[in-house]
Amino acid sequence: MSLSLVQSRALLGLDAAAVTVEVHLANGLPSFTLVGLADVEVKEARERVRSAIQNSGLEFPNNKKIVVNLAPADLPKDSGRFDLPIALGILGASGQIDAAALTGWEFAGELSLSGELRPVRGALAMSLALHGSGVVTQLVLPPDSAEEAALVPSAQVYRARHLLDVVQNFLPAASENRAAEPGDGWVRVDSEPFVKVVDYPDLADVRGQLGAKRALEIAAAGGHSLLLMGPPGAGKSMLAQRFVGLLPPMSTDEALQSAAVASLGGSFSLANWARRPTCQPHHTASAVALVGGGSPPRPGEISLAHHGVLFLDEFPEFPRAALEALREPLETGTITISRAARRSEFPARFQLIGAMNPCPCGYLGSNQKACRCTPDQVARLLVFVISDICSELLRWFIRSCCQFPLRNPEKNGGKYSMC
Repeated sequence: MSLSLVQSRALLGLDAAAVTVEVHLANGLPSFTLVGLADVEVKEARERVRSAIQNSGLEFPNNKKIVVNLAPADLPKDSGRFDLPIALGILGASGQIDAAALTGWEFAGELSLSGELRPVRGALAMSLALHGSGVVTQLVLPPDSAEEAALVPSAQVYRARHLLDVVQNFLPAASENRAAEPGDGWVRVDSEPFVKVVDYPDLADVRGQLGAKRALEIAAAGGHSLLLMGPPGAGKSMLAQRFVGLLPPMSTDEALQSAAVASLGGSFSLANWARRPTCQPHHTASAVALVGGGSPPRPGEISLAHHGVLFLDEFPEFPRAALEALREPLETGTITISRAARRSEFPARFQLIGAMNPCPCGYLGSNQKACRCTPDQVARLLVFVISDICSELLRWFIRSCCQFPLRNPEKNGGKYSMC
């Protein structure tokens, strides 16, 4: 048979759209053509697939005209997840495996030149898409990706370490080399029971700071945002990193959503399963880094902190455009990224914690060191955070906390006075 169809999935945000890999072998000048709005890394699959098939001891049809179509044609495809489906399509079209036996299976995996399977990002999103749409199919994935996809309840996931592990299970019925039993490289991965992680940093380890602890508890109970203000070394970062331990344990749906976003960003680890994330970007992060973007769109820090905490240390140092971009996600819990080629929506329901110094030098109102900042410097810093409605409160705050020398110290005996 010169035509073979293999099913796979393409990532479009958190959605995993179905993709049919169509492979056709024909007589003519030897060539390998790949069509279907494929990105650069997908087009490079031609060389990876050719070497993987040959180094696995299988026959690559060098004397044929090979056409691979990734349907639908108007759906962008990226990453190396289509290496394994393309290789199986070529083997099925050339009669080396049973092409009809591939029905009811979906494949994804990047091939090395030796035929080893490498993990792909977004495996959990693929499994969630199958679970949400009610499609009954079996998913074949590389190591690590298979364990990730098996977290979805009732998922039928198989792990394969090498291209030959997959080929041996789809050989023609008349073949003498057909594996009677799957080898060690071919294993079904069952979903593990949901385990709640409780090893967060404990707020009880903090001595003192009773007022700050009470504020954290109220914010955690009510789902409020929080701004911590104090001099360097006061414990703002220490308290913020322990805030997530006050939140309730994650449900199964929350854990799957959070893990799916982390999988898209390539930062998911089984060790962090069912653990609320705490994201702490540097204050030089741009608006795109915070809310997401790029082509194809990738989740930003606010989406990676979904069902967790976004901690912005040195809050006034962040670009104003980046902070303004947080307004809508804080209200709606989602972020929609629109680009010329596509539009993606990511979840972004998080609790925001900011930390800042009370003045540029950081020692306003501190007993450790005297503050040398001028009232204008303090006002400019605080007005960045406090709205104009609180201007009177701001003036009272400055007058009650700052101490500056008078213009004529002789009138006050050379002593400092309240400004």
